[in-house]
Amino acid sequence: MKIANISSIDIKQKARELGFNRVGIAAAIQDSALTEADRRLQAWLDRGFHADMDWMQNPKRQDITQVMPDVRSLVCLALNYYTPHQHSNDPDVAKISRYGWGRDYHRVLGKKLKALSQWLEDRADGVRTRFYVDTGPIAEKTWAERAGIGWIGKHGNLITRDYGSWVFLGEILTNLELEPDRPHAQHCGTCTRCIEACPTGAIAQPFVVDANRCIAYHTIENKAETLPATISHNLHNWVAGCDICQDVCPWNQRFAQETDVADFQPYPHNLAPQVSELAELSDRDWDRNFTGSALRRIKPARWRRNAKAIADMNS
Repeated sequence: MKIANISSIDIKQKARELGFNRVGIAAAIQDSALTEADRRLQAWLDRGFHADMDWMQNPKRQDITQVMPDVRSLVCLALNYYTPHQHSNDPDVAKISRYGWGRDYHRVLGKKLKALSQWLEDRADGVRTRFYVDTGPIAEKTWAERAGIGWIGKHGNLITRDYGSWVFLGEILTNLELEPDRPHAQHCGTCTRCIEACPTGAIAQPFVVDANRCIAYHTIENKAETLPATISHNLHNWVAGCDICQDVCPWNQRFAQETDVADFQPYPHNLAPQVSELAELSDRDWDRNFTGSALRRIKPARWRRNAKAIADMNS
């Protein structure tokens, strides 16, 4: 659908007015580059590197038209969440990944994406949209790279020139035919800092992360009563997620800048939680501390499991 009064320039301007830090547009066309990205995803699945994240096998992830049959374009967006607070090296203090320090990003981005989608639909009859924030079968990093927002780094995260990898991603699918941006070039070069820094060897090879060996996966997604020894012996006080590969990235060290989104400022109890307190976290305290937080997906028993594993290693 081509509508003269809706241009890529107008959409980008509106996105910035809504507070998005980066915006790019990709054409929903199955070309050789997208076919190669789908092949890499399937190879990753075939090797079992998704662990028990079965939702990664949804075939819609490799065919955007199964998500929205009349999709013609994707408006890809990024929001910077970095704050300059640093993780503690105190062995009695647990570490929580930066993404979970403040308000749930699904809510923050979702509100902005809804506003942009509604603005698009109000521009003309027949405009259809569908938006996602890490909630649908969308290969969001692939599409963000395709839309020129950044490139997928060797640690598997999307890196932007302006904000490093400290960005949340969202996308709007639409039946509008929009002028696409050029895909972003890859700028990791010969750097291997993220690969060398990972204590569990989760980056099996450049650009390929094995969730079975990833601290973030195990502290958040793994529902088992105990963690594998290879993980529990290398937690380095990470109780929820892990930022090691991002912390050592030169792009983050040079270009990270503080977010202007107040909702992403850390809740005080997330900056320096005591390992001993998390090891005894009650359901009531969990409910109070993690209301409106992306960390709420980590249930109380997993918080206690992770904290106890840390305490055992530090004793």
